Amino acid sequence: MIDPGRLATLRLFRRVFRPTQETVMALDPLLLEILACPEDKGPLHHIADEQALYNPRLTRRYRIDDDIPVMLIDESETVDAAEHDRLMAKIDAEGIAPTFEPGS
Repeated sequence: MIDPGRLATLRLFRRVFRPTQETVMALDPLLLEILACPEDKGPLHHIADEQALYNPRLTRRYRIDDDIPVMLIDESETVDAAEHDRLMAKIDAEGIAPTFEPGS
């Protein structure tokens, strides 16, 4: 049986997605503006081509399954220093902005 809290979260995320012209589902920009790390409540970086959201402060990566962010701490992945450096280089090179500016 699915946890009622998780089911409610999945339903919420499904409501804010909208198809693109290619009929591929994509994260809604409005959703991205409010997504925060569930542990430290800070902004994340959306690495679209890797289907992930990344928190560099905690070196934690949250996967995106079928265009649904899995924002559960227990299902996130803590990356090692080499992977953190790779992700940060990618974020810098591609100009990937955080989901929101802290304090705004």
